[in-house]
Amino acid sequence: MILTCPECETQYFAEDSSIGDSGRTVKCATCGHTWFVSGETEQSSNVQRTGAHEAYRARLLERRRSLSRLAGTMAWAGTSAFIAAALLGVIIFRDEVVSVWPQSASAFRFAGMEVNRFQMEFVSAEPKRFFEGTTPILEIRGVVRNISGKAVKAPQVKVDLIDESGTVVSETFTQISLDRIEAFQTVEFRTRIEDPPYEAFELDLSFVPLVVSEATLQQEHRDAD
Repeated sequence: MILTCPECETQYFAEDSSIGDSGRTVKCATCGHTWFVSGETEQSSNVQRTGAHEAYRARLLERRRSLSRLAGTMAWAGTSAFIAAALLGVIIFRDEVVSVWPQSASAFRFAGMEVNRFQMEFVSAEPKRFFEGTTPILEIRGVVRNISGKAVKAPQVKVDLIDESGTVVSETFTQISLDRIEAFQTVEFRTRIEDPPYEAFELDLSFVPLVVSEATLQQEHRDAD
């Protein structure tokens, strides 16, 4: 049971058995005021106060839960917006992403998005066959263009010779005429293949990193030795 002094409103806790059903006179230890406490009345008042207190606590807890849900929703919305913006940026600038992280190219292609890691394109390519003495020669001349808005380091050109079944029967690499290509600049390349495979039916051109193609050529030289 909780007792409240009528004068100073100091509250005390008392066992119900110490008051009894008939009530008793109590004295406030703070202000010295005395008053008669009716067991039945005080118990009823105590129940009312306790009920009001529990209702207040329930409202307070519900308000805190509501604020927590609102904060969680706002945090999730903010995180979702950030992720969406980041993904959009990755998609828009996927060529730059692939140039920094080449392994991501397969993921973009799997999603059906074209990527241009080197930000270059082939403008034209013209193969020509002829003989030098008795040696057959395949000469390929072409033009490439920087399609980005900034200067880029020139990659190498990989030339695959393909037979009628679509199998690559020979590959070679050639340098572009400039090491650095300015924005939207066009540059020529040229390569000669001596004694190309007679079954070569068509060719496929692609760009490769300089370090990769050099490593491949070194391996080919080691294999030849």
